[in-house]
Amino acid sequence: MAKTDIARRVYNHTWKLDPIVRSLLDTDFYKLLMLQMIWGMYPKVDATFTLINRTTSVRLADEIDEGELREQLDHARTLRFSKKEMIWLGGNTFYGRKQIFEPEFLAWLEDFRLPNYELSRRDGQYVLSFPGPWMYTTLWEIPALAIINELRSRAAMRSFGPFALDVLYARAKAKMWDKTERLKALPGIRISDFGTRRRHSFLWQRWCVEALKEGIGDAFTGTSNVLLAMDNDLEALGTNAHELPMVFAALANSEEELREAPYKVLQDWQRYYGGNLLIVLPDTFGTAAFLRDAPDWIADWTGFRPDSAPPIEGGEKILSWWREKGKDPKQKLLIFSDGLEVETIEEAYRHFKGKVRMSFGWGTNLTNDFEGCAPTETKSLDAISLVCKVSEANGRPAVKLSDNPAKATGDEKEIKRYLRIFGEKGRVEQLVKV
Repeated sequence: MAKTDIARRVYNHTWKLDPIVRSLLDTDFYKLLMLQMIWGMYPKVDATFTLINRTTSVRLADEIDEGELREQLDHARTLRFSKKEMIWLGGNTFYGRKQIFEPEFLAWLEDFRLPNYELSRRDGQYVLSFPGPWMYTTLWEIPALAIINELRSRAAMRSFGPFALDVLYARAKAKMWDKTERLKALPGIRISDFGTRRRHSFLWQRWCVEALKEGIGDAFTGTSNVLLAMDNDLEALGTNAHELPMVFAALANSEEELREAPYKVLQDWQRYYGGNLLIVLPDTFGTAAFLRDAPDWIADWTGFRPDSAPPIEGGEKILSWWREKGKDPKQKLLIFSDGLEVETIEEAYRHFKGKVRMSFGWGTNLTNDFEGCAPTETKSLDAISLVCKVSEANGRPAVKLSDNPAKATGDEKEIKRYLRIFGEKGRVEQLVKV
């Protein structure tokens, strides 16, 4: 397949040729899995998603033109799932299961369109939110983040000529290929692409995915990006995310229901999915609290994805918990995915090798590492920590505590209430770069 000359494409860019979001499949696979459960069990729940820029030193409203942002958001609202995409979703095998999506759900999905949004400015930042029924607003998260990040990249490169762009992408490719060669040296490593939400651009993510496919061969297990999985004959990977326990907790009518929310999510998930999809995300309200109160049946699940604790520290706590429950960690799976860089992957790989099965979901530092690549000095191509989180459900505030207090989201008063109920044990503040 002929490779796209990304530098030339960027220089000759026209909006009609390169809209940022090209398809509703240009999203993470876990979004579709969660959507089916929301559609089936919680169709009457409303949930608002809100953009949060953790890198407050970057004034997004000063870097990104509001007209261009509205144009891209409006374009995303015109998209529908194509006939080819629906056939692929209905007929493909995911995680070893055929027809993971119910025919009734797929019939509903055919007419899906993203709902409206609310956009304003405040203190140099965009206030962007997506209110409405949960089964519609949930699919805004990934395209909204991709749009903001790519508009920022485009703005930073607008003054570059064709040769400067050529140098930029040549350096970024060499940097990424060096990482690929280091990963290839780790026997039995399992790497997947988790980089959609904070990518430099769609074309760059596609290049990175194709490069990994060639560069590390079978060690590259797939991508979370559904469109790229379909186009490159790769596994679409992903299970569930923080929004599920955040919404369940917001809807709780008592402290007891709030404490039980993380486990009720998993009970509902188990009704829809099984096998390798039974992966626990334990850190929404703190991993220590989750493990402390977790019922025994959770130890039977395939594995855990420790997302915000340091990989070795967080992983060891989960291994200890499995042993306490009489489980052999060597039969279990840990999926690491938080801000991974090659050094982090190498360190965790060597530490856990032989102790547990491992997989690494490589995100922003795969698809948006342009630090030091520009021919002229600029920080505008450096990745930032941008998220789009549930801010309320059925009019009630939603909270995420995280193992890293710097990643907590929600109303300060509600955060304090959640901390009183779940406790602060195991929470360690770390710098959030991406």
